[in-house]
Amino acid sequence: MEKNRTATEFLHIGNRLLDWYKNNARDLPFRQTKDPYKIWICEIVFQQTRINQGLNHYNNFIKRFPDIKTLAEAGENEVLLYWKGLGYYSRAINIHKAAKQIMNDHQGVFPSLYEDILKLKGVGKYTAAAVSSICFGGSLPAVDGNFYRVLSRFFADDFDVSNSRAFTYFSELATLVMPENVGDFNQAMMDLGSEICKPKNPLCEECPISGECLAFSLQKTSDYPVKTKKTKAENLSLIYYFIHREGQFLIHQRPDDFIWKKLFEFPSSLPSEMERFVTGSKIINHKLTHKNLTIEIVNVEVSSEKVWNDFIIENQYLITDVEGSHEKSFPKPLENYIQNSLKD
Repeated sequence: MEKNRTATEFLHIGNRLLDWYKNNARDLPFRQTKDPYKIWICEIVFQQTRINQGLNHYNNFIKRFPDIKTLAEAGENEVLLYWKGLGYYSRAINIHKAAKQIMNDHQGVFPSLYEDILKLKGVGKYTAAAVSSICFGGSLPAVDGNFYRVLSRFFADDFDVSNSRAFTYFSELATLVMPENVGDFNQAMMDLGSEICKPKNPLCEECPISGECLAFSLQKTSDYPVKTKKTKAENLSLIYYFIHREGQFLIHQRPDDFIWKKLFEFPSSLPSEMERFVTGSKIINHKLTHKNLTIEIVNVEVSSEKVWNDFIIENQYLITDVEGSHEKSFPKPLENYIQNSLKD
């Protein structure tokens, strides 16, 4: 890696990024505000969701929960409902808890210091740095995958991004090119990484700093960033019983642990008296981050009113129908199953 350039050259690169950003910044609704609440929500939404996929969800979420107080006072199930379609539901649970945290610890005012933002539930170093720099003039780079990719290629740096020290290492590297306007610089790096310096087939000819990019000059952009450690996906089998009668079916809410936190699901066990109502089963393969799920859903169509009523009285399951299920959040495979199984 070559870092033997003067401080002036590095600063020039950072300023060139700012010039490029002024003319090429994506026109996004959260770019028109310095409201830390909205910036925080957008950063959480788009951590694991592409802009074009999550923009409507972000707008709907902000419309329903326009400020910290409204979000904190909402019920958890409603927050999950408005997160529906974004996946990674633990994010919604965390922002709900963080909103209450802000109400309790900061009198409802979003904290301005990086250290205090970092203490909020579900907020990591990247998000804290982004909100701090964009809204409060903070001076830390918001290092994420875009930073890793851009900086690795720019310096032809083979530091392994899967290394536990990667965040610290690339944060220090970012300061070499970071100008005074850190908020816009962080956003410029986000846009550059997602729109130009893409993981595959980067648009180097359109990049404002390709002239100084070592990987580009060496024609080795595909070699960076270096990542040697890959997390092996875990295989997991689940079984559910879709117990239904005359358009109604039974559900319950998952606990706040493991996958699909606080989402609704079908029963995972079947009493012996209902075994005679089994009409078949379906196998669904579904992928989560680092998990390959094999889900068996057993169809149980209960024809006996007595068995149905006795089972409901003896258990804590909720009764719903297709229309009612729209008001609750289910894992995607179960949501699809509901829509396909009880069609009129």
